[in-house]
Amino acid sequence: MKFGLAFATAGPLADPDLFETLVTTAEEIGMESIWAVEHVVLPAGFQSKYPYNKDGRFPGGEKAAIPDPIVALSYAAGMTKNIRLATGIMILPQRNPLYVAKEWATLDVLSRGRAMMGIGIGWLKEEMEVVGVPFKQRAARTEESVQAIRSLWREEPEAFNGQFFNWEPLHSNPKPVQKPGVPIIVGGNVEGAARRAARVGDGFYPASGSLKTLPGLLDAMRDECAKIGRDPSEIELTTAAGALDPGRVRQYEDIGASRLMINPPAYDAEGIKRGLNEFAESVLAKV
Repeated sequence: MKFGLAFATAGPLADPDLFETLVTTAEEIGMESIWAVEHVVLPAGFQSKYPYNKDGRFPGGEKAAIPDPIVALSYAAGMTKNIRLATGIMILPQRNPLYVAKEWATLDVLSRGRAMMGIGIGWLKEEMEVVGVPFKQRAARTEESVQAIRSLWREEPEAFNGQFFNWEPLHSNPKPVQKPGVPIIVGGNVEGAARRAARVGDGFYPASGSLKTLPGLLDAMRDECAKIGRDPSEIELTTAAGALDPGRVRQYEDIGASRLMINPPAYDAEGIKRGLNEFAESVLAKV
């Protein structure tokens, strides 16, 4: 089992000293990856409900610091050697795939092949309206963007023709170190996300993957794979699992998870070091 650190850049961790402590300690204890979140803006007074809390409230409130994920992960790449660098998630429909392909290829080169591109369709309608993307088009735009990005990562330039993006053959360099490209992990806790992961993902990341709801999502993913003739074992499963101990880790292994996510243990330097080292002793050393 691999272990990732979620929300690695948000709120107090936007502070460069705390972020450095989190990232370097995570690498020292053997965490596999860190995961950055994204919102380019949080419209004041927004009414959309955050889908990952029962009360619908956004963690940290609408004034929470949320650094750009690619910039933050690039900073992390420079201070580490082994830990993988992921988004959990990037709101792909709000971004131009030409820029996304270049940014992720660059991060993959500079990190020597450690990038993982977690994507989602977004939930904050007000934010999407501000950046000029119709909320109802976000799912279709996301899937087309994945196809467009992968076309730009191919060795030879090729034209792309879709509903939202069109261009003649283009050179987009550098290419990612990882072949055929940076792994693309589809996030989301609903059936549509599970089916999207089957269609376009290298991985699936239901962030709130309870043992009660996860089997249904996996059934939907496998059903979609059967429809399109894809082997579901190609799709790596990442999920959050709450409080972890070796027994709970084994439960998630039994249903096919390859990576489990934990949240930062604290928001002060000593608490981060202590919490991550305790996790290493109680979980990492025993699984």
